[in-house]
Amino acid sequence: MASRGNTSRAVARTRKIRARNFRLMRVFGFIICLCLSFALGFIVRDHPNFLARLGFPESMTGIQKVNATDTAASTNDVYELLSARVAEVEQLLARDSLDSYDLDPATVSVLDALAEASNDPFMRYYSRDRFNSLVNTQSEGYGGIGVLFSEYNGQAYAVDVFEGSQAQLNDVQEGDFVVSVDGDRSQTWSRSEVAAKLNQKNGSNVVVTWRRPESLEADGGTEFTTTLACKEMDEPNVTNSYNKSRKVGYIRVKQLTQNAAPLAEKAITDLLEQGARAFVLDLRDNPGGYLTQAVDLASLFMSSGTVVEVQTRDGVSAKSASGRPATDAPLVVLVNKDSAAAAEVVAAALKESQRANAIVGETTLGKGSVQVNSELSFGGALRYTAAYYLTPEGHAIDKAGVSPTVPLDATDKAQRDYAIELAGSLVVPD
Repeated sequence: MASRGNTSRAVARTRKIRARNFRLMRVFGFIICLCLSFALGFIVRDHPNFLARLGFPESMTGIQKVNATDTAASTNDVYELLSARVAEVEQLLARDSLDSYDLDPATVSVLDALAEASNDPFMRYYSRDRFNSLVNTQSEGYGGIGVLFSEYNGQAYAVDVFEGSQAQLNDVQEGDFVVSVDGDRSQTWSRSEVAAKLNQKNGSNVVVTWRRPESLEADGGTEFTTTLACKEMDEPNVTNSYNKSRKVGYIRVKQLTQNAAPLAEKAITDLLEQGARAFVLDLRDNPGGYLTQAVDLASLFMSSGTVVEVQTRDGVSAKSASGRPATDAPLVVLVNKDSAAAAEVVAAALKESQRANAIVGETTLGKGSVQVNSELSFGGALRYTAAYYLTPEGHAIDKAGVSPTVPLDATDKAQRDYAIELAGSLVVPD
């Protein structure tokens, strides 16, 4: 009996030893697996594609990423947003870099680089001081140098130089681009910036550096600098004359200012009273202006129909004629390569509505885009393209222009004489 008891205890002890050894082997095996997994992690941590195929989440790839901003949450890949990428760099610098940077110059540099990389030639960042100067420049009277400016790819150029002006006396010519004003070459000068800078009191001197290229589209060219005295300019925006022998009223609109359409309407009334039976509307060298004035000007000749379509991110909307035309007499429209923006809207509307009997001259500039200045919460503003003008039939004006029905590359006087003669031929004899 004693021998049997000893045997039972020995068996139980052996089982306990085996169970303990099995547990030790499991623990030891787990430790070995953990070490292997840790080593494997170092091997594959720089191979996110491999880990992804294994089903590991992106957070285990060994690449630390900064949390995206709230504005990035609406996209599937937040790092397709510039803001998220810049935020990551900023947070890395804040965490690890021993260097620092001045926020305002850094902002200017980053936004200038963004504008440069953009496909929008009109995009630019106005610093706080530059934007304040742009919107707050006021004087008792407008001082000018005798130049009407237009804009090509975001840069101001002379589209008309007034007879006897300071600019003409200093050999400024049509097609000369503004490079700098008072020595400021910090960025490309837009039409609105030049106009604001030249809005100075009578007698103030301004130093303008110009670039004279071989053509509007050409780079380079000769630079020259002028010192011009600003003075009150009494150059009428809307002029008219009457050709009695042809019974043709001639109206020239230099730009679509806030009162361009009312002045044109008065001109039509005066010419009708003189006996005009046909009209020539001259939009050559007109850089554009207010869209509302373009619609009102076209409405002086159109009884109905769409004047322009405006394309934005929200879709396309149309602006129609007022239905109160000032005349239904035959009409010839004059345009050239410097007719731009809202002036092109007028020409396209009168052409596609067939209200104009002929569009004479050259294909227009093709500046069918609309820029806005949006103020920024940290100061300054961003200028960018927010809309495009389309013709009544939905054709793009931007980079296409409005083509004439009667192409005529000739001198200013020859084009005008031809248009008056053509309008006169449309007058029905009494």
